[in-house]
Amino acid sequence: MQSVYTGPVYVVRDNIDTDQIIPAQFLNLIPTIEEEYVKLGSYAMYGLPESLYPIRFVEPGELDSKYPIIIGGRNFGCGSSREHAPIALGSASCRIVVAEGFARIFFRNCVATGEVYPCECVDRLCDVLKTGDVATVDLDTATVTVQATGQVYSLKPLGDVRPVVDAGGLFNYARNSGMIPAQV
Repeated sequence: MQSVYTGPVYVVRDNIDTDQIIPAQFLNLIPTIEEEYVKLGSYAMYGLPESLYPIRFVEPGELDSKYPIIIGGRNFGCGSSREHAPIALGSASCRIVVAEGFARIFFRNCVATGEVYPCECVDRLCDVLKTGDVATVDLDTATVTVQATGQVYSLKPLGDVRPVVDAGGLFNYARNSGMIPAQV
């Protein structure tokens, strides 16, 4: 599994809720249908107010984001329990959300779906970085390195969560480890 991710970051602030991550009008898209899964990514972070976030996470007409890493503040993923939120981010080619803190249900949905790594930062990186800055997240060393400055910041280790996300989610992990039978 890949453990180092480098790319431009998309920076948001505190209390980004699931309706901002994927608005309710797109919840009729079914992630298990491939063409709908792909389309879901085009609406990732669509609910963010343009007045606060003039740079869009996914450009209009595109399916994927150019930002593989999201940097957030406190309480990222608050709101409803929709599992579409981490699925939309993963579909949009986001691989990691680094935030000061996560809503518990969003964190669990990240793990259960295996779409994105939910990494908690020790420092408030949403005050350090701006959208477009390039950073490297190393899951093995639990660090974020800002490319322009070389500054290294610590993450809280993912621990037992990591192999579940590595496997692609809870069901894949359970199948791979023999907890449930493999699909035929």
